[in-house]
Amino acid sequence: MIAGSLRLRLLAAGAVSIVIALGVAAFGLSVLFERHVERRMADDLAVVLDRLVAGLDRDADGKLTVADPPDDPRFERPLSGLYWQVTREPGGLVDRSRSLWDEGLALPEDEPAEGTLHRHRIDGPGGASLLALERRVVLPPRLGGGVVRPVVARDRADLTAATADFTRDLLPFVGLVALLLVIASAVQVRIGLAPLATVRARLAAIRSGQAERLGTAFPDEVQPLAAEVDALLASRDRQVETARARAADLAHGLKTPLQVLSGDIDRLKQKGETAIAADLDAVGETMRRHVERELARVRRTAVAADAVAVVAEVAARVVEVVRRTPAGDALDWDIAVDPALAARIAPDDLAEILGNLLENAARHARERVAVTAQADSGEVVVRVVDDGPGIPAALVPQALRRGGRIDAGPGTGLGLAIVRDIAEAWNGGLRLGPTEPGRMTAAVHLPQVLRGPR
Repeated sequence: MIAGSLRLRLLAAGAVSIVIALGVAAFGLSVLFERHVERRMADDLAVVLDRLVAGLDRDADGKLTVADPPDDPRFERPLSGLYWQVTREPGGLVDRSRSLWDEGLALPEDEPAEGTLHRHRIDGPGGASLLALERRVVLPPRLGGGVVRPVVARDRADLTAATADFTRDLLPFVGLVALLLVIASAVQVRIGLAPLATVRARLAAIRSGQAERLGTAFPDEVQPLAAEVDALLASRDRQVETARARAADLAHGLKTPLQVLSGDIDRLKQKGETAIAADLDAVGETMRRHVERELARVRRTAVAADAVAVVAEVAARVVEVVRRTPAGDALDWDIAVDPALAARIAPDDLAEILGNLLENAARHARERVAVTAQADSGEVVVRVVDDGPGIPAALVPQALRRGGRIDAGPGTGLGLAIVRDIAEAWNGGLRLGPTEPGRMTAAVHLPQVLRGPR
């Protein structure tokens, strides 16, 4: 489904990109928040460390001690997560907070420069990870001189919990942003693909005969495609015109030999050589039908976008011609067509269709032939009805095949095939039926053209 849809592929790619980008952004924001909180925590610990150093003094026995320890109550609560400790070099532990209980803070084996703050991650009571801040302080003579390393530390669990809370608060917002971005991406894809929908609509208009070219009203990215399609259509039109011209030349080239052959047939009949004349007449008819067949094939690639045929006018003209033939002179002809009814077909092609159908009807009808036409769901349905023997339903496919014959009468079996080819060239079709004895109907379906009042 996705592989066959450019829209779905773009939406899927956009959604995946948005999710990945926002996921990376959320992770980055969490890391930045953690570092920010850690810096703030270190700043707070630095203040406590300064207070701790300032509180160093001697007790009544002359021992170094923290006379004024930091007053945060967590330093007094065992294993509270906030600790301080002072050690002497050498000499070991000087003092520590009650929160350490009977444990100590194990500092790294380093020698920080005097007065410089050092930040460490160390293990604390119960294996907790601590953020520790220490400073190497050289004591004045009044405190006995020497070097001490005061350190304050805080459990990093507080930092981890704050980061987790921030991430939980961030995720709904990230989800909302993702939803909005996906919607925006869908709108962007819709707008971006709109020119392709326009191309499809205009191609449909070209196929239906409502337009001849795509035109130039497209974005710069689509215009080269439209120009190539228009160039292809122009090339096709030139090829079609060339084919039509050659077909017309072929028809005119064969017209004179066929006329000569017709004259020879008449002379043979006058001499009494009717059998030979009949054979030559059949050959001439076959040649004429084959020419008509090839002309019909040319019509399949020569559909004009603005062709319109007024059905009543064409039907009246063709009936008038067939009525004068020996077969048509003895029949009653009935035309019932709305004068305003028009079809999307060249008038000459409609005349060719009706000519073939009316010749067949005149040849098989007993007394009457009717021509009707009506609009039906955007189509014009032209029906030729005769009161002849009809065609058995099982033989209809054979009658529509090229050269298909279902009787031994005159003809080449190409008439109905030509009618079908011309109708299909104009996005229509041919149907035969009903086929019961006493009534035969040939129905031609063509696209309807709605015309305004004249």
